[in-house]
Amino acid sequence: MKRRALLAAPFVLAAPALAQDAWPQRPVNLLVPWAPGGSNDIVARLLSPQFEARAGQPFVVENRPGGGGSIGMGVAMRARPDGQGLFVSSASNHVFHPLISGELGYDVREAFEGISMWVDVPNVVVVHPSVPARTLPELLALVRRTPGGMSFGSSGVGSSNHLAGELLRLRTGLELTHIPYRGGGPVLSDLIAGTIPIGMMNLPTVIPPAEAGRVRILAVCTAERVGLRPDLPTVMEAGVPDYAVRSWTGLFAPKGTPAAVIRRAAEMSRDALAAPAVVARLRDIGSEVIWMDPARTDAFVREEYARWTPIIRQANVKIE
Repeated sequence: MKRRALLAAPFVLAAPALAQDAWPQRPVNLLVPWAPGGSNDIVARLLSPQFEARAGQPFVVENRPGGGGSIGMGVAMRARPDGQGLFVSSASNHVFHPLISGELGYDVREAFEGISMWVDVPNVVVVHPSVPARTLPELLALVRRTPGGMSFGSSGVGSSNHLAGELLRLRTGLELTHIPYRGGGPVLSDLIAGTIPIGMMNLPTVIPPAEAGRVRILAVCTAERVGLRPDLPTVMEAGVPDYAVRSWTGLFAPKGTPAAVIRRAAEMSRDALAAPAVVARLRDIGSEVIWMDPARTDAFVREEYARWTPIIRQANVKIE
């Protein structure tokens, strides 16, 4: 289904709806396993006032960064399953990091109940202006004829940006060497300086420098073109088969959380994501709404695991 259709689709409850005043009856924590200022944190802080307006209780964003998102995820998993502590998770810490590290000691798919997918943040292929390629096919041809290939920077091992580069390497058979950074900011700085030729980055991060001519965006890594920059082709349109990387954010709860709480939180997510102020702000930061109900959210996570497990094994991605 198209994103707009997903958002507009009726939310069918499998059981009678929870009474409006049954949950929450006190403040709710939205735990974010990343530092303030990241895409997950931004979306959580954008939606929390919407939740408060609908629930009549504060929804407090709590940041617990570290360990590629695993520290906050462990805190969220051990929280009492009563709906007072919900988990704002991402592709990086919910799928990629567990598959790469193999050291969590628990299965994320079994530890959490899916509530709702929220948004995708598109990843893009970016180059320094000195790189003689104005399209992705031209860049791939350049890498192919460059002895030893070329390097690309990402925001860290196990990030969606990193996996976007690894998947490009696997699908094309080209020599692309990963250079990990501690976040998108340092990648952008080195890319603008010409220290690295290629960056795999989030679209919102690179729009200002691209408009100033300091970097050049060649393609988006999503399956479809994105509304913020519909002029940008997808990697698949550029001739790379079976290529799509999703950098998503969603809402989860500890296993055993009452089904009525899950349904109510999913309803609030759907309504909050449709609020005009939220829609406008998400458009400004380049995020695409991908609301899904609880059952579809759980299924989506399992699909992500099934898809990325062989890719990560084939790419031999490891945390060193």
